Amino acid sequence: MVEQAEERRRRPEGAALSRGLTARVTRPSGGGPDRPVPGVRPVRGRGRVIAAAAVLTAALLVLHGAVPNAVGRLGSLLETFLPWLGAVVVVLLVCALVRRSVLALVALLLPVAAWTYLFGPLLLPAPEPGADELIVVQHNVSDENDNPAATARALAEAGPDLIALQELVSPALEVYAGTLAADYPYRTVRGTVGLWSKHPLTGARPLDIKPRGITEEWNRGLRAVARTPRGEIAVYVAHLPSVRVGAGGLASARRDESAGLLGDAVAAEEVPRVILLGDLNGTVDDRALDPLTSRLDVAERGVALSFPAAFPVARIDQVMARSATVRHIRALPATGSDHLPVAARIRLG
Repeated sequence: MVEQAEERRRRPEGAALSRGLTARVTRPSGGGPDRPVPGVRPVRGRGRVIAAAAVLTAALLVLHGAVPNAVGRLGSLLETFLPWLGAVVVVLLVCALVRRSVLALVALLLPVAAWTYLFGPLLLPAPEPGADELIVVQHNVSDENDNPAATARALAEAGPDLIALQELVSPALEVYAGTLAADYPYRTVRGTVGLWSKHPLTGARPLDIKPRGITEEWNRGLRAVARTPRGEIAVYVAHLPSVRVGAGGLASARRDESAGLLGDAVAAEEVPRVILLGDLNGTVDDRALDPLTSRLDVAERGVALSFPAAFPVARIDQVMARSATVRHIRALPATGSDHLPVAARIRLG
């Protein structure tokens, strides 16, 4: 009897403790949210900032043409470095994995898909060489190049049919001419640009791509017809004005004007096949080169970053074609220039 009384005396205390524990783990009757546990971050909402950044990156990749150029030419500046948004995606991926955010990982599928669509084909292996191909080399040799003979030999080693050079100045011009003469007996030079060819050249003349406001002598464009075994090709060699990036954005007005003049010349060309080789001081994604990219095809495969030579971040040395296909483009080893040379295979069939 004493034990039963003792048990009844303890039971209310145990019941009260049980009710207290139940109250701590049960939601309020009104259906409100659970109270946060101190020191533990809620899973919901984790990675929202990363997900938003991923969506923004995808939007910039897909809708870069909508970024206005009115102030500081921000649109062109973005398009100059557009492929590098892929590096942003990699950083966001690392952040999403660290945060263990499913939301962020799902959102990252958008920029990954956009980048792959825009630039993925450039990373595919080079196609097999064809019998109907022409090999060309484009190089801004730099007017400060202290070893033009070595540069000329390096370019010839690629075995091109055509070699286009910019920033040709005396006495280096004579060195290039002498070094290349044996393998490239046909050449034409206008101002500071030149073309060397294994095939006869006819109809050589300068191109008027000089922007307004330049009063000094300025001749940086030429046109000639190469008479190849596969037919005549109008070859354009050009060096567009430089651009500058400063506090006010991208300064490219002269480059843009010169690109328009060059585009007009290409549009008026009567020879069906056209090849453009040049230091255009712009990437093929930059809308400022639309007068050219809307009329000429660009490389199907290859990245070929060419500037600056010490750490290339963009390809501003271009090879484009009409009624021909630029199948592959690649960068060649560094010379004495601040640009890397680029070599391209062009199918004429």
